[in-house]
Amino acid sequence: MPTTEYLKIPRERVGVLIGKKGEVKQHIEKLSQTQLDIDSEAGNVSITPQEEMEDPLSAWKTRSIVKAIGRGFNPEISLRLLNDDMALVVIKLNDYVGKSKKAMARQKGRIIGRDGRTRQIIKEMTDVDMSVYGKTVSLIGDLERLMIAKEAVEMILNGSRHKSVYAFLEKKKQDMKMKAFKETIQLK
Repeated sequence: MPTTEYLKIPRERVGVLIGKKGEVKQHIEKLSQTQLDIDSEAGNVSITPQEEMEDPLSAWKTRSIVKAIGRGFNPEISLRLLNDDMALVVIKLNDYVGKSKKAMARQKGRIIGRDGRTRQIIKEMTDVDMSVYGKTVSLIGDLERLMIAKEAVEMILNGSRHKSVYAFLEKKKQDMKMKAFKETIQLK
């Protein structure tokens, strides 16, 4: 029998995971064929697979969905993680800036950009969803695009100028278009 998964999410995100009248929780349980047990006081969540589960990875995917909601994503975006080609990456800002609150705020500001412009450009160029929440930057997308978005965020965290990051993203976008074009020609 599959084992129960355990994780903890911020208490202020528990309401988002449960949803109005438990709708989000029930929707996740139905789609993933798992049972969610949520301790709203502590933020502890246990994920128990149902007996007749079709996808053996369902509990693991559900763990990613719950983790994504805990990292600031809305449930609709988080549910994309049920697809086999989607993944979640969480970048811990402490690994780049240490414990300085000023440095943390500055880097979060650089990643988001004025009026959210930098975050929007990364999303548009890579088709990856981003959440800047607490001491993390989280990304959801298909693996190839996810790695490009992660590299762009890490470039910003390592001090690269926004102009350089945008040029990197533009080149990667062109590379992906060329790759898709070549694959299309080979199929014909």
